[in-house]
Amino acid sequence: MNYKYFPHTQEEIQQMLGKSGLKSLDDLFAEIPESIRFKGEYDLPEAMSEMEIRELFDTLGMMNDQLICFAGAGVYDHYTPSIVPNIIARSEFLTSYTPYQAEISQGTLHYIFEFQSMMTELTGMDISNASMYDGATATAEAAMMSVAAGKKVNKVLISETVDPKIRRVVDTYAKYQGIEIQCIAMKEGVTDKSDLQAKLDEGGVAGVIVQMPNYFGIVEDYTGFADAVHEKKGLFVINSVISDLAVLKTPKEWGADIAVGDGQSLGIPMTFGGPGLGYMCCTEKLIRKMPGRIVGMTQDNRGQRAFVLTLQAREQHIRRQKATSNICSNQSLMALFTTIYLSVMGKQGIKEVAELSYAGAHYLCDKLIATGKFKLTYNQPFFNEFCVTYNGNVDALQKKCIGYGYLAGVKVDEHTIMFAVTEKRSIEDINELVEIITLEEDKSNE
Repeated sequence: MNYKYFPHTQEEIQQMLGKSGLKSLDDLFAEIPESIRFKGEYDLPEAMSEMEIRELFDTLGMMNDQLICFAGAGVYDHYTPSIVPNIIARSEFLTSYTPYQAEISQGTLHYIFEFQSMMTELTGMDISNASMYDGATATAEAAMMSVAAGKKVNKVLISETVDPKIRRVVDTYAKYQGIEIQCIAMKEGVTDKSDLQAKLDEGGVAGVIVQMPNYFGIVEDYTGFADAVHEKKGLFVINSVISDLAVLKTPKEWGADIAVGDGQSLGIPMTFGGPGLGYMCCTEKLIRKMPGRIVGMTQDNRGQRAFVLTLQAREQHIRRQKATSNICSNQSLMALFTTIYLSVMGKQGIKEVAELSYAGAHYLCDKLIATGKFKLTYNQPFFNEFCVTYNGNVDALQKKCIGYGYLAGVKVDEHTIMFAVTEKRSIEDINELVEIITLEEDKSNE
């Protein structure tokens, strides 16, 4: 049995106390007044062996419903190659922190550099930082970055087709940064370009944020958006599901200045909604406005390849008032995760994942519409996620599907369900889901 961690022995504790000039562990807390110390007994369960603990958590885990997932809305059930968790579970990765000392952090700096390289290749952008917390906070940081890069303007426009969860995070950030947020109306599931132009014409716009594919899974046509924004001296920001960029046009091709989003779709397990990974890429001219840190490659005094922290715009490194942000990393563990995933999958692998997801979603959509109980909510091109309008009780339908072991999409409103399909969903899974839906409907009509 593999034991990763061992407690300190009494001898080791005494050695540490001796080095600290202390006699007992109680001396560590001598400055805490007696009046505020807790003196009761802790309500802790009886001690268990490691085997008993594992059995306990296995039992608790089995209480969860293990469902076949057809839900998305920002978190997707992609396959994780077994090599990924095995590598990131190594102690040197689990316990590593910010690589302040380059001479002893070459491994960490190297994989961060590779992560940045992969993100720029997927997005087509010039520069990538060394990861952020998640896609929502990365988008909020892009709004702040747009204002910082502008000249005395504090208004950011965000499309109504952007995920509502992301918009709420942007609103929260903006409130405390003095940034005005205005929504661009949507029309038939896509951003209303005429409303965008009208709001741009009002002036004072620092940036415009859209999503690709958008919240409803629709692949929007952003032709002319960048030109319209740039004409008014603003920045064009695109939030993307990063894995979809293996086959879709890149943010760079759409003329974006900043590309942001979540990297969870690169094999990171759903794990009840986290952790995720925020990526942020931009054009080279905006590099000094980008939050976080950037790892660069150079040569040491022996002419060998070496990696260093090239730019560090967080408040630990520069004057607080000059810092772009102090929310800029996730200890890079998830950056390592996606770097290994992309290395294992390769260009062809992630392209196949995207193509399988696309094909599965369109197959499911056709099967649902064929039942006569659904219609496509928006007559727009979609990728691996789509909305259908259901002529019944959405809550009742989803509850029945859960009874059969299926998570049937995400409820958007009283009559709309959003389904997502990934490469993990087989034809048999899709056919069985549709059969369950049809069977339940037939029973309800008897």
